[in-house]
Amino acid sequence: MATESTNLITMVVQPHVAQPVAAQGERSEKFSGTEFKRWHQKMLFYLTTLNLARFLSEEAPVVSEAETDTQERAAMDAWVHGDFLCRNYILNGLSDTLYNV
Repeated sequence: MATESTNLITMVVQPHVAQPVAAQGERSEKFSGTEFKRWHQKMLFYLTTLNLARFLSEEAPVVSEAETDTQERAAMDAWVHGDFLCRNYILNGLSDTLYNV
């Protein structure tokens, strides 16, 4: 009994780390002009799995050019990069005929 409780005590529980559901190769088909609602939902899910959906509704943070706080500047740069990724994933989800419209 003592060894059994010792074994239970020494067991280490590893925290579960969630892996992204959609890998880059698992994107939905490109939007060609039909079934927009279906494509929209799939794109929203894909952006959510990449943690980029917030850039669809979030306003860009405002940092003045004279701002010297490196943490605020880094946060702004990170937001700009995330917004860039979000926009380009959406553009990449359009067929070639709709890309330049």
